[in-house]
Amino acid sequence: MIQLQKGKYQSNIAKIWQWSGFGLAAFLLYILAVQFNFLWLFGGMPSLQELENPKSQVASVLYSEDGVELGKYFRENRSPVEYEELSPNLIKALIATEDARFTQHSGIDLRSIFRVITHLGSAGGGSTLSQQLAKNLFDTRQNTEDDTEEGPSYKGLLAKIPLVRTLIAKTKEWILAVRLESRYTKQEILKMYLNEVSFGNNAYGIRVACKTYFGKDVNNVTEKEAATLIGMLQNPSLYDPRRHPERCLVRRNIVLGQMARYGYISQEESIDFQSRTLGLNFRVENQNTGDAPYFREAIKKQLQNAIAEINSTRDENDKLNLYTSGLKIYTTIDSRMQQYAQESLEDHMRDQQQKFYAHWKGQNPWVDENMHEIKGFLKDAMKRTQRYRSLMEAYNGDEVAVWKILKTPVKMTVFSWDGDRDTTLSPLDSMNYYKRILNCGFMAMNPNDGHVKAWVGGINFKFFKFDHVRQSKRQPGSTFKPFVYAAALENGAATLCDNVVDRPVTFRAEDGLVGKSWTPQNSGGRYSYASMSLRHAMGLSINSVAAGLMKILGPEKVAEFAHRVGIQSTLNETPALCLGASEVSVYEQVAAYCTFMNEGERIDPILILRIEDKNGNELKRFETTTKKVISSETAYQMTHMLKGAIQERGGTAEGLNKYDCTKDNDMGAKTGTTSNYSDGWFMGVTQSLVAGVWVGGDDRSIHYRNISLGQGAKMAMPAFAKFMDKVYADKSLAIAGFKKEPFRKPEGVDLGCTSTSSYTIIDSTGVQPPTAKPKEDEEGFLK
Repeated sequence: MIQLQKGKYQSNIAKIWQWSGFGLAAFLLYILAVQFNFLWLFGGMPSLQELENPKSQVASVLYSEDGVELGKYFRENRSPVEYEELSPNLIKALIATEDARFTQHSGIDLRSIFRVITHLGSAGGGSTLSQQLAKNLFDTRQNTEDDTEEGPSYKGLLAKIPLVRTLIAKTKEWILAVRLESRYTKQEILKMYLNEVSFGNNAYGIRVACKTYFGKDVNNVTEKEAATLIGMLQNPSLYDPRRHPERCLVRRNIVLGQMARYGYISQEESIDFQSRTLGLNFRVENQNTGDAPYFREAIKKQLQNAIAEINSTRDENDKLNLYTSGLKIYTTIDSRMQQYAQESLEDHMRDQQQKFYAHWKGQNPWVDENMHEIKGFLKDAMKRTQRYRSLMEAYNGDEVAVWKILKTPVKMTVFSWDGDRDTTLSPLDSMNYYKRILNCGFMAMNPNDGHVKAWVGGINFKFFKFDHVRQSKRQPGSTFKPFVYAAALENGAATLCDNVVDRPVTFRAEDGLVGKSWTPQNSGGRYSYASMSLRHAMGLSINSVAAGLMKILGPEKVAEFAHRVGIQSTLNETPALCLGASEVSVYEQVAAYCTFMNEGERIDPILILRIEDKNGNELKRFETTTKKVISSETAYQMTHMLKGAIQERGGTAEGLNKYDCTKDNDMGAKTGTTSNYSDGWFMGVTQSLVAGVWVGGDDRSIHYRNISLGQGAKMAMPAFAKFMDKVYADKSLAIAGFKKEPFRKPEGVDLGCTSTSSYTIIDSTGVQPPTAKPKEDEEGFLK
């Protein structure tokens, strides 16, 4: 009997071993089938190259010339971090919560798997950090119905069977976890994991998460902050600290409990931390945040073209993408000047808006040339919008239905100088609100090397995307006059020594005028008939003198000269060009004025210095181009002329003298004011910086009603002055070469005279020499 039982026992043991062997063999065959995608049933696996070079979407970062981050381009906002940068609190919280035996296994924790199967021990999953990393890196659980837009697909024929799909995915994660463990150290796996995972609110990776939720770098987070972030990983939406603070707090405290359980903090510390609030400092990074958002948008097309050029020489699998390749883009912007420009414009525009509201209190600011309100202005403006056209199409041209929608109030957030404001307005009311807001454009550039140092395209990029530096083109008014004066000097139509008379100048058909005769008026509406130097005339921005020079030269010569020094826009070759009637951008004006400050060398603005890959390898370097376009003598004479607006009695920029920036410093300037005060301009030049400012309404019919408020010296000049005062007060910028200094005098060039006269405006038909001796190049442009 005993022998019989013993035989049965041994037989059972043998069967167990036999079946175990069969099971093990089947399991190994299954693993091999998954690994090699037998009969395409299981889907592919990442290659060795992919394992060694796993690809994640990494944001490309924009840097200033002085090394400060300005912003990013991204789809997934991810900025990698090195292990050495991580706070130990993050590592402790992660291991205590997600994989307590992380240092004791090689990718698969059999004890955790057994615990999950038998429901023994504390609740929790059996996936190790290495398995979770494999799942995130290689997307092993891709949705069956929807392929991912980018990257390889690892789905096989069995992927449509729900439970089988999950089992295959889990198997792949085991295999990949073991592979990862064999190729990377534990520290590298932790770093890769924290760089890869999502924390919600478009925060991918631990660096961005720390910045988004606590405004901190990864090496400064506290124990409770680390516990909050690690706790969110289980379900970033469910434990979003902004939307669900109570749930997040409970989850954070669980993590703190785990940290105490495994000895990373004491029980007393855990209890103390659990009693505290979340302490968020929440700020999501997006296209509207960061410094220089208008600049970032302005250079995007140039960057994409450069990347396309780089990609033309690269393999298909090695192509770069502005939004996902983690490029490092170094620009010419100086972070300090950019900050000063933004601060100065904000301070000035806040003041301008208050004055504008007070100026039009109780009235609508959209008026015609006679200062009469334009009837039906808002409805006509609405009809020009894409929203109106889309609604008309959707409602088959039913205007009644469309206007009902446009007059129906809805909840919205609007811009205000006191911060974003939640309100309820109809789309038509919203247009009424926004049309009353003034906007601006500002650019500063080093005329010596072409580096653009500051770029402010508007008052708020979140609400006003249109860039008023390069996209917008407006009439420059009197800021165009220096090109008329310089053309006269360069072509020999006048010299710096000449005196002119302020009296009427009339243009007719022979002068290129279409229609009736035209006699430009001075801003004050009268003529002094006084004799004065060219410098005084330009300093006081006397229209009749600019008109007289235009009559000598002709519009063609003035337009050609403006294009030569840097204006790119099409210019209407009519007499009105002398008063700035053709539209140009701030970008063009600044570039053209730089030619005067650079001894007649036109230097093209440069915005980008170089592009590097995520490892710091240089991919492309950018260089500016220069060309000698006017004589050094003319350029130097123009720097002297531009000083007249500040130094001449009654100069249009005489008000600059109350600011510190003009003291012990050579500075030139030109103001500009267009018809009906629609545009206020200011151009300022020093030896190291040339800057331009434009202020006005986005719609030209919205403006001040008088010159006391609507002139460039009031609308735009204070922003420049505040900016320059801040620049000169920064000693670090002085060390970098941006300091008070005299204008550079070209070798062998002199102003040549003091106050002699050889030309005088003597009648309304033009400028005639007082003597019979003509200039050498007088023929062909004297009328």
